[in-house]
Amino acid sequence: MEKKICLSNGEWKLMNCLWERSPRTITAIVEALKDETGWNKHTVIPMLSRLEIKGVVHFVHGARAKQYYPSVPREDAVITETRSFLSKVYSGSVGLMLSAMIDQEELSKEELDELYSILDRAENKEV
Repeated sequence: MEKKICLSNGEWKLMNCLWERSPRTITAIVEALKDETGWNKHTVIPMLSRLEIKGVVHFVHGARAKQYYPSVPREDAVITETRSFLSKVYSGSVGLMLSAMIDQEELSKEELDELYSILDRAENKEV
């Protein structure tokens, strides 16, 4: 059974920091995110605790501080989040999402070319 991964916007920032480089201590996480978020350790510590409870991070006791690691691959979280978004906003329909994007003229020529390429790969993929 697939593990449901549900992350808040802030949790995504923290997880991206860990996916980018691990392990990291709390001090290293705060330092890496300070310019983008302004967070201090009093923000990061409870967030790490919530992420531990969700099972998406774990730590190992280091010589001086806990070393935090992601427990799930980024790709797993992205897939779960994408499915959740599609379900919530577009009733699970990729076509409805793309139609909305096209109707609002939100896709550039380069993005359309990329979509054609993705669809071509999907069509030619062996099942």
